[in-house]
Amino acid sequence: MRILGIETSCDDTGIGIYDNKKGILANQLYSQIKTHIDYGGIVPELASRDHIRKVIPLIQAAFKEANLTSKDIDGIAYTAGPGLIGSLLVGASIGQALAFAWDLPAIPVNHMEGHLLAPMLEDNPPIFPFVALLVSGGHTQLISVTGMGQYKLLGESLDDAAGETFDKIAKLLGLEYPGGSMLAKIAKYGHTGRFIFPRPMIDSPELNFSFSGLKTSVAKTILSNPKDNQTRYDIALALEDAIVDILVIKCKRALEQTGFKYLVMGGGVSANNKLRDQLTIMMKNRNGKAFYARPEFCTDNGVIISYTGMLRFKCNINSNLIIYVRPRWPLMELPAM
Repeated sequence: MRILGIETSCDDTGIGIYDNKKGILANQLYSQIKTHIDYGGIVPELASRDHIRKVIPLIQAAFKEANLTSKDIDGIAYTAGPGLIGSLLVGASIGQALAFAWDLPAIPVNHMEGHLLAPMLEDNPPIFPFVALLVSGGHTQLISVTGMGQYKLLGESLDDAAGETFDKIAKLLGLEYPGGSMLAKIAKYGHTGRFIFPRPMIDSPELNFSFSGLKTSVAKTILSNPKDNQTRYDIALALEDAIVDILVIKCKRALEQTGFKYLVMGGGVSANNKLRDQLTIMMKNRNGKAFYARPEFCTDNGVIISYTGMLRFKCNINSNLIIYVRPRWPLMELPAM
Protein backbone atom coordinates (compact mmCIF):
# COMPACT_ATOMS: atom_id res chain seq x y z
CA MET A 1 0.00 0.00 0.00
CA ARG A 2 1.31 3.43 -0.98
CA ILE A 3 -0.08 6.71 0.30
CA LEU A 4 0.66 10.18 -1.06
CA GLY A 5 0.73 12.78 1.75
CA ILE A 6 0.14 16.53 1.34
CA GLU A 7 1.08 18.93 4.13
CA THR A 8 0.08 22.61 3.90
CA SER A 9 -0.95 23.51 7.44
CA CYS A 10 1.25 26.57 7.87
CA ASP A 11 4.38 27.79 6.06
CA ASP A 12 5.96 24.57 4.80
CA THR A 13 4.75 22.74 1.71
CA GLY A 14 5.49 19.04 2.14
CA ILE A 15 4.82 16.01 -0.06
CA GLY A 16 5.60 12.47 1.02
CA ILE A 17 5.01 8.96 -0.29
CA TYR A 18 4.98 6.08 2.18
CA ASP A 19 4.87 2.37 1.37
CA ASN A 20 3.75 0.02 4.14
CA LYS A 21 6.42 -2.51 3.09
CA LYS A 22 9.28 -0.38 1.79
CA GLY A 23 8.84 2.64 4.06
CA ILE A 24 9.60 6.19 2.89
CA LEU A 25 9.74 6.45 -0.90
CA ALA A 26 9.73 10.23 -1.32
CA ASN A 27 10.11 13.34 0.81
CA GLN A 28 9.80 16.72 -0.89
CA LEU A 29 9.71 19.92 1.15
CA TYR A 30 9.59 23.61 0.32
CA SER A 31 10.17 26.13 3.10
CA GLN A 32 8.64 29.59 2.90
CA ILE A 33 11.24 31.24 5.13
CA LYS A 34 12.38 33.62 2.39
CA THR A 35 8.77 34.67 1.80
CA HIS A 36 8.10 35.65 5.41
CA ILE A 37 11.51 36.72 6.68
CA ASP A 38 10.98 40.42 5.89
CA TYR A 39 7.80 40.40 8.02
CA GLY A 40 9.32 38.67 11.04
CA GLY A 41 6.56 36.06 11.04
CA ILE A 42 4.05 34.19 8.92
CA VAL A 43 1.69 36.20 6.70
CA PRO A 44 -1.28 33.80 6.17
CA GLU A 45 -2.31 35.10 2.73
CA LEU A 46 1.24 34.84 1.39
CA ALA A 47 1.54 31.34 2.85
CA SER A 48 -1.61 30.21 1.03
CA ARG A 49 -0.40 31.63 -2.28
CA ASP A 50 2.97 29.93 -1.96
CA HIS A 51 1.28 26.59 -1.30
CA ILE A 52 -0.78 27.01 -4.48
CA ARG A 53 2.40 27.56 -6.48
CA LYS A 54 4.38 24.70 -4.97
CA VAL A 55 2.06 21.74 -4.28
CA ILE A 56 1.76 20.37 -7.83
CA PRO A 57 5.48 20.73 -8.72
CA LEU A 58 6.39 19.01 -5.45
CA ILE A 59 3.96 16.15 -6.14
CA GLN A 60 5.59 15.72 -9.54
CA ALA A 61 9.03 15.76 -7.90
CA ALA A 62 7.90 13.15 -5.35
CA PHE A 63 6.70 10.80 -8.08
CA LYS A 64 10.02 11.24 -9.86
CA GLU A 65 11.98 10.60 -6.65
CA ALA A 66 10.00 7.41 -5.98
CA ASN A 67 9.96 6.37 -9.67
CA LEU A 68 6.16 6.03 -9.49
CA THR A 69 3.07 7.33 -11.24
CA SER A 70 -0.43 8.09 -9.97
CA LYS A 71 -1.43 4.53 -10.88
CA ASP A 72 0.92 3.24 -8.17
CA ILE A 73 -0.83 5.17 -5.38
CA ASP A 74 -3.60 3.67 -3.21
CA GLY A 75 -4.79 6.79 -1.41
CA ILE A 76 -4.18 10.47 -0.79
CA ALA A 77 -3.75 11.88 2.70
CA TYR A 78 -3.84 15.60 3.37
CA THR A 79 -3.52 17.76 6.45
CA ALA A 80 -7.02 18.83 7.49
CA GLY A 81 -5.95 20.62 10.67
CA PRO A 82 -4.98 22.19 12.89
CA GLY A 83 -3.44 25.13 11.07
CA LEU A 84 -4.11 28.26 9.05
CA ILE A 85 -7.45 27.84 7.29
CA GLY A 86 -6.27 29.29 3.96
CA SER A 87 -3.22 27.04 3.89
CA LEU A 88 -5.26 23.99 4.92
CA LEU A 89 -7.78 24.62 2.14
CA VAL A 90 -5.05 24.55 -0.49
CA GLY A 91 -3.85 21.07 0.43
CA ALA A 92 -7.36 19.75 1.08
CA SER A 93 -8.71 21.03 -2.24
CA ILE A 94 -5.82 19.65 -4.28
CA GLY A 95 -5.85 16.36 -2.38
CA GLN A 96 -9.58 15.89 -2.92
CA ALA A 97 -9.36 16.90 -6.59
CA LEU A 98 -6.59 14.39 -7.27
CA ALA A 99 -8.46 11.70 -5.34
CA PHE A 100 -11.53 12.31 -7.51
CA ALA A 101 -9.51 12.38 -10.74
CA TRP A 102 -7.56 9.24 -9.88
CA ASP A 103 -10.52 7.42 -8.28
CA LEU A 104 -8.74 7.05 -4.93
CA PRO A 105 -9.84 7.51 -1.32
CA ALA A 106 -8.88 10.78 0.37
CA ILE A 107 -7.91 10.72 4.05
CA PRO A 108 -7.99 13.89 6.20
CA VAL A 109 -5.14 13.82 8.72
CA ASN A 110 -4.63 15.68 11.98
CA HIS A 111 -1.05 16.85 11.61
CA MET A 112 -0.48 16.82 15.37
CA GLU A 113 -1.21 13.10 15.25
CA GLY A 114 1.42 12.99 12.52
CA HIS A 115 3.95 14.58 14.88
CA LEU A 116 2.94 12.22 17.67
CA LEU A 117 3.50 9.19 15.42
CA ALA A 118 6.66 10.49 13.71
CA PRO A 119 9.02 8.44 15.97
CA MET A 120 7.28 5.32 14.59
CA LEU A 121 9.21 5.97 11.36
CA GLU A 122 12.53 5.20 13.07
CA ASP A 123 14.25 1.81 13.25
CA ASN A 124 13.45 1.37 16.94
CA PRO A 125 9.90 2.72 17.30
CA PRO A 126 8.09 3.17 20.64
CA ILE A 127 5.35 0.80 21.74
CA PHE A 128 2.10 1.69 23.48
CA PRO A 129 1.45 2.97 26.09
CA PHE A 130 3.53 6.10 26.42
CA VAL A 131 3.42 9.76 27.39
CA ALA A 132 3.70 12.11 24.42
CA LEU A 133 5.10 15.62 24.62
CA LEU A 134 3.96 17.66 21.62
CA VAL A 135 5.95 20.86 21.58
CA SER A 136 5.93 23.34 18.72
CA GLY A 137 5.25 26.94 17.82
CA GLY A 138 1.54 26.45 18.34
CA HIS A 139 1.25 23.61 20.84
CA THR A 140 2.68 22.45 24.14
CA GLN A 141 0.79 19.39 25.33
CA LEU A 142 1.29 16.27 27.41
CA ILE A 143 -0.84 13.36 26.26
CA SER A 144 -1.43 9.85 27.57
CA VAL A 145 -1.30 7.50 24.57
CA THR A 146 -2.56 3.93 24.99
CA GLY A 147 -3.12 3.25 21.28
CA MET A 148 -3.65 5.07 18.01
CA GLY A 149 -6.54 7.44 18.55
CA GLN A 150 -6.59 6.61 22.25
CA TYR A 151 -5.45 9.96 23.54
CA LYS A 152 -6.05 11.67 26.87
CA LEU A 153 -4.93 15.25 27.45
CA LEU A 154 -2.86 15.45 30.63
CA GLY A 155 -1.81 19.08 30.41
CA GLU A 156 -1.25 21.94 28.00
CA SER A 157 -0.04 25.52 27.90
CA LEU A 158 -2.51 27.98 29.38
CA ASP A 159 -1.06 30.78 27.24
CA ASP A 160 1.94 30.81 24.91
CA ALA A 161 3.41 27.62 23.47
CA ALA A 162 7.07 26.84 24.16
CA GLY A 163 8.03 27.29 20.51
CA GLU A 164 6.12 30.56 20.35
CA THR A 165 8.10 31.80 23.36
CA PHE A 166 11.38 30.88 21.67
CA ASP A 167 10.34 32.69 18.48
CA LYS A 168 9.10 35.86 20.19
CA ILE A 169 12.19 36.25 22.35
CA ALA A 170 14.41 35.54 19.36
CA LYS A 171 12.74 38.44 17.56
CA LEU A 172 13.42 40.72 20.54
CA LEU A 173 17.05 39.62 20.40
CA GLY A 174 17.22 40.74 16.79
CA LEU A 175 17.39 37.26 15.28
CA GLU A 176 15.93 36.57 11.86
CA TYR A 177 12.76 34.53 11.37
CA PRO A 178 12.36 31.69 12.20
CA GLY A 179 14.00 32.65 15.45
CA GLY A 180 13.66 29.56 17.62
CA SER A 181 16.33 27.52 15.88
CA MET A 182 18.62 30.57 15.65
CA LEU A 183 18.22 31.19 19.38
CA ALA A 184 19.34 27.62 20.14
CA LYS A 185 22.45 28.18 18.01
CA ILE A 186 23.58 31.34 19.77
CA ALA A 187 22.74 29.84 23.20
CA LYS A 188 25.78 27.58 22.73
CA TYR A 189 27.98 30.64 23.25
CA GLY A 190 26.22 31.80 26.42
CA HIS A 191 27.66 31.91 29.94
CA THR A 192 25.75 29.90 32.51
CA GLY A 193 24.46 31.74 35.57
CA ARG A 194 24.57 35.34 34.39
CA PHE A 195 20.78 35.36 33.99
CA ILE A 196 18.28 33.09 35.71
CA PHE A 197 14.67 33.20 34.57
CA PRO A 198 11.56 31.88 36.36
CA ARG A 199 10.18 28.38 35.80
CA PRO A 200 6.40 28.97 36.06
CA MET A 201 4.16 26.25 37.49
CA ILE A 202 6.93 23.71 38.17
CA ASP A 203 5.79 23.39 41.79
CA SER A 204 2.16 22.87 40.81
CA PRO A 205 0.97 19.23 40.90
CA GLU A 206 -1.02 19.76 37.70
CA LEU A 207 0.51 19.16 34.30
CA ASN A 208 -0.39 22.43 32.60
CA PHE A 209 2.23 24.90 31.41
CA SER A 210 2.51 28.67 31.39
CA PHE A 211 5.16 30.57 29.44
CA SER A 212 3.77 34.12 29.33
CA GLY A 213 5.40 35.15 32.63
CA LEU A 214 8.72 33.72 31.50
CA LYS A 215 8.44 35.61 28.22
CA THR A 216 7.71 38.87 30.07
CA SER A 217 10.66 38.36 32.41
CA VAL A 218 13.03 37.78 29.51
CA ALA A 219 11.65 40.76 27.58
CA LYS A 220 12.27 43.06 30.55
CA THR A 221 15.80 41.72 30.89
CA ILE A 222 16.52 42.44 27.22
CA LEU A 223 15.31 46.03 27.59
CA SER A 224 17.36 46.69 30.73
CA ASN A 225 20.69 45.26 29.59
CA PRO A 226 23.35 46.13 27.00
CA LYS A 227 22.76 44.99 23.43
CA ASP A 228 26.21 43.42 22.91
CA ASN A 229 26.47 39.92 21.46
CA GLN A 230 27.60 38.22 24.67
CA THR A 231 24.55 39.53 26.53
CA ARG A 232 22.33 38.19 23.76
CA TYR A 233 24.05 34.80 23.98
CA ASP A 234 23.68 34.70 27.77
CA ILE A 235 19.97 35.59 27.62
CA ALA A 236 19.38 32.96 24.93
CA LEU A 237 21.07 30.30 27.07
CA ALA A 238 19.12 31.25 30.19
CA LEU A 239 15.83 31.13 28.29
CA GLU A 240 16.64 27.76 26.75
CA ASP A 241 17.59 26.39 30.17
CA ALA A 242 14.32 27.61 31.69
CA ILE A 243 12.11 26.12 28.97
CA VAL A 244 13.97 22.81 28.97
CA ASP A 245 13.74 22.58 32.77
CA ILE A 246 9.99 23.22 32.68
CA LEU A 247 9.39 20.60 30.00
CA VAL A 248 11.55 17.97 31.69
CA ILE A 249 9.94 18.50 35.10
CA LYS A 250 6.43 18.25 33.67
CA CYS A 251 7.30 15.16 31.62
CA LYS A 252 8.68 13.47 34.70
CA ARG A 253 5.52 14.29 36.63
CA ALA A 254 3.34 12.93 33.81
CA LEU A 255 5.29 9.67 33.81
CA GLU A 256 4.92 9.40 37.57
CA GLN A 257 1.17 9.93 37.35
CA THR A 258 0.61 7.47 34.51
CA GLY A 259 3.20 4.87 35.48
CA PHE A 260 4.34 4.64 31.84
CA LYS A 261 7.96 3.80 31.00
CA TYR A 262 8.18 5.44 27.60
CA LEU A 263 8.21 9.06 26.49
CA VAL A 264 7.65 10.22 22.93
CA MET A 265 8.39 13.76 21.80
CA GLY A 266 7.22 15.41 18.58
CA GLY A 267 6.88 18.84 17.00
CA GLY A 268 9.40 21.45 15.90
CA VAL A 269 10.90 22.10 19.34
CA SER A 270 11.60 18.37 19.73
CA ALA A 271 14.63 18.95 17.45
CA ASN A 272 16.26 21.02 20.20
CA ASN A 273 19.40 19.12 21.21
CA LYS A 274 19.48 20.29 24.82
CA LEU A 275 15.87 19.18 25.35
CA ARG A 276 16.63 15.79 23.80
CA ASP A 277 19.70 15.34 25.96
CA GLN A 278 17.96 16.27 29.21
CA LEU A 279 14.92 14.08 28.51
CA THR A 280 17.20 11.16 27.59
CA ILE A 281 19.05 11.53 30.90
CA MET A 282 15.80 11.79 32.85
CA MET A 283 14.37 8.68 31.20
CA LYS A 284 17.58 6.72 31.74
CA ASN A 285 17.45 7.56 35.44
CA ARG A 286 13.87 6.24 35.50
CA ASN A 287 14.85 3.02 33.68
CA GLY A 288 12.67 4.13 30.79
CA LYS A 289 13.35 5.36 27.29
CA ALA A 290 12.72 8.51 25.26
CA PHE A 291 11.86 8.40 21.57
CA TYR A 292 12.28 11.15 18.98
CA ALA A 293 11.96 11.48 15.24
CA ARG A 294 14.97 12.44 13.17
CA PRO A 295 15.23 16.25 12.95
CA GLU A 296 13.79 16.55 9.41
CA PHE A 297 10.59 14.86 10.60
CA CYS A 298 10.15 17.07 13.67
CA THR A 299 8.91 20.03 11.64
CA ASP A 300 5.93 19.90 9.27
CA ASN A 301 6.46 17.52 6.33
CA GLY A 302 4.55 15.27 3.96
CA VAL A 303 6.04 11.99 5.17
CA ILE A 304 4.34 12.05 8.57
CA ILE A 305 1.06 12.86 6.80
CA SER A 306 1.41 9.96 4.35
CA TYR A 307 2.37 7.57 7.18
CA THR A 308 -0.52 8.66 9.42
CA GLY A 309 -2.86 8.58 6.43
CA MET A 310 -1.84 4.99 5.74
CA LEU A 311 -2.73 3.97 9.29
CA ARG A 312 -6.05 5.80 9.09
CA PHE A 313 -6.74 4.27 5.66
CA LYS A 314 -6.40 0.81 7.17
CA CYS A 315 -9.09 1.82 9.63
CA ASN A 316 -11.36 2.64 6.65
CA ILE A 317 -11.60 6.28 7.69
CA ASN A 318 -11.77 8.61 4.70
CA SER A 319 -13.54 11.82 3.79
CA ASN A 320 -15.73 10.57 0.91
CA LEU A 321 -14.60 13.56 -1.19
CA ILE A 322 -15.83 16.16 1.29
CA ILE A 323 -13.32 19.03 1.58
CA TYR A 324 -12.78 18.92 5.31
CA VAL A 325 -10.54 21.30 7.26
CA ARG A 326 -10.46 22.28 10.93
CA PRO A 327 -8.15 25.11 12.01
CA ARG A 328 -8.67 23.88 15.57
CA TRP A 329 -8.81 20.10 15.88
CA PRO A 330 -8.02 18.54 19.27
CA LEU A 331 -6.32 15.15 19.14
CA MET A 332 -8.78 13.84 21.70
CA GLU A 333 -11.59 14.07 19.14
CA LEU A 334 -9.95 11.56 16.80
CA PRO A 335 -11.53 8.08 16.60
CA ALA A 336 -9.67 5.19 18.22
CA MET A 337 -8.35 2.32 16.17
